[in-house]
Amino acid sequence: MALATATVLSAGSLAACGGSSGSGDSKSLTMWTFKQSHVTGLRHAAAEFKKKTGIDVKIQAYTPDDAYATKIQSSAKTGNLPDVLEIHSDGEERVFGAAGIVSDFAGDFKGAWADRIQPAVKESGLITEARFKDAEPKTAKDHGIVKGARYSVPLTVGTFGTVYANKKKLAAAGITKAPATWEEFLAALKATKAKDSASGGLSLGLKVQSTGLTWVLQPLAFAQLGQQGYEKLFGKDKSADFSSPNGLKVLSMYNELTPYWMAGSQSLTIDQADQAFAQGKSTFNIGGTFTLAFLKENGMKPEDVLAFGLPAPENGAVPDRALGALALTGLSVTATSKQPDNAKKWMQFLSEPKVAADFAKDASDIPATELGADSAKVLGPTLTALVESTKGTPQNTYDPARGNEFRAPGYEQDDAGTILADLTPLKQFTVPETAKKLSELNAAYWKAAGQ
Repeated sequence: MALATATVLSAGSLAACGGSSGSGDSKSLTMWTFKQSHVTGLRHAAAEFKKKTGIDVKIQAYTPDDAYATKIQSSAKTGNLPDVLEIHSDGEERVFGAAGIVSDFAGDFKGAWADRIQPAVKESGLITEARFKDAEPKTAKDHGIVKGARYSVPLTVGTFGTVYANKKKLAAAGITKAPATWEEFLAALKATKAKDSASGGLSLGLKVQSTGLTWVLQPLAFAQLGQQGYEKLFGKDKSADFSSPNGLKVLSMYNELTPYWMAGSQSLTIDQADQAFAQGKSTFNIGGTFTLAFLKENGMKPEDVLAFGLPAPENGAVPDRALGALALTGLSVTATSKQPDNAKKWMQFLSEPKVAADFAKDASDIPATELGADSAKVLGPTLTALVESTKGTPQNTYDPARGNEFRAPGYEQDDAGTILADLTPLKQFTVPETAKKLSELNAAYWKAAGQ
């Protein structure tokens, strides 16, 4: 997943940052987060960190995501950044790294610190050869990153394409269990919409251009077409890209959601869409494993929610598709921190198993630290069920982290997401017109990359 939930930040606009920032006091640090649901857990951890080291960590949250991005942009220009930033993993830290906002600490991430992180996400934040190559086009938002650098370390993991349903609204429509297939999901949407035309539909934060693409269409396309067919949608071969029969098929399936969107979904941020669901304005909501914590924070009890992975089509190539887990948020040290060593001590402390377990309980989120046999006890039944939806084989697991291998270098998924929004919910273009535009977008990226 590249920049799936990352806010759109221009490296050029950040490159002008300068001055000094971070905490000047050697016994205090500041950390910013965009996750309100993480604040309590982080503050509890900070209290323990102070007992152990004498260093005070002040946690400050700025929400929603857009406001957080604006805060970082403006503070970078005036030299008032904190010591540590929580970032959207596998995208945002690369933009910040290219702009000189965050520092490289590849040489420090080793030994016990590295060993504690789940193997599947250990490379998150590291500029691999593939990531460096993908950033080579000058049009790439992370152009200028350094090969081999590490700009973040994972804090939380999870996956997208998680569906949440209001149990009471389901019961009112006669539905007692989670839809097992895409077809059953559409039938449930139809039944709840018929029962409650005002709030029986689906909410999703489509204002973030990539959500419809990466949280719904892509896992749906993988399940329908299989890995090779799905990846060819983004290739140079027009006989297999979005303008092909396969492309038209998955776009038509995605378009089946059109009657069920909550009014105004195209203008909702991710937080606003989740809040609408928590307030009973929609029956279904699509998010990620992290959404459960936000719903709880907004007054919805986990026991009142039915959560499941986005169902696969019954007759698709991968009907038992699993949703691969990936790093969701990470921690970065700002380049202007006056205490980079203390900042890294704090980041290491957060990765310690007991600290990570306590954070998971407070935040209702999945830590990047390997929790081992205690995982189910720490995460609780609902979150554990979502974790189970991520467990599959290499053959049947949709891996949202893949992309550099089959898309054109420099590809930006927000561009495709914007085109997709014009299909649904906006209904500005038909399926064939959308397919043509996505095909042309692919071609433009391949051409720009000289391939």
